[in-house]
Amino acid sequence: MKKILTTLIALTLFAGAASPVVRPAPDIGFTGIGGKKNLRSLRGQPVVLIVAQSPKTRAFRKQLGRIKTIYNEFASRGTVFVCAFNAEEGSVPSDIPFVLASNGPAVTQAYGMNDGFAIAIIGRDGNLDLLTEKVIPAFRIREVIQNSYEVQNDVRKQQPKGPPQ
Repeated sequence: MKKILTTLIALTLFAGAASPVVRPAPDIGFTGIGGKKNLRSLRGQPVVLIVAQSPKTRAFRKQLGRIKTIYNEFASRGTVFVCAFNAEEGSVPSDIPFVLASNGPAVTQAYGMNDGFAIAIIGRDGNLDLLTEKVIPAFRIREVIQNSYEVQNDVRKQQPKGPPQ
């Protein structure tokens, strides 16, 4: 009985401890300045990852148009935009600077996406804050970046404990 009680207490304490990253984003590789890099090298910056068959697909172009509307705000936050193409490689037809993932099919598999369109938002802490296969509005991307797990956790730490006085 004593052993069971000790185990339950240990599990309760372990479960109550906040993990710094709730849902870590799978690591991906890309070529950057200075050679090959990975997602971990971008810690401290929000990342928007877009996966598509090619840069010519309708969903990809639609998502680019939505991001373009508030790109300057994203740039001021240090947001990095990454693309992964499954079928047809190519350059991104946009004035937004995108980093191209090294292996599009591997990125698709790592994130558990189908071969169509998908978008993922990764917080500054490396947490996978959003993953969807739908084109989303720019304000939704802004919301996710502004209200990432890291931001919410910091706010919780700053709030006073107990009832208001």
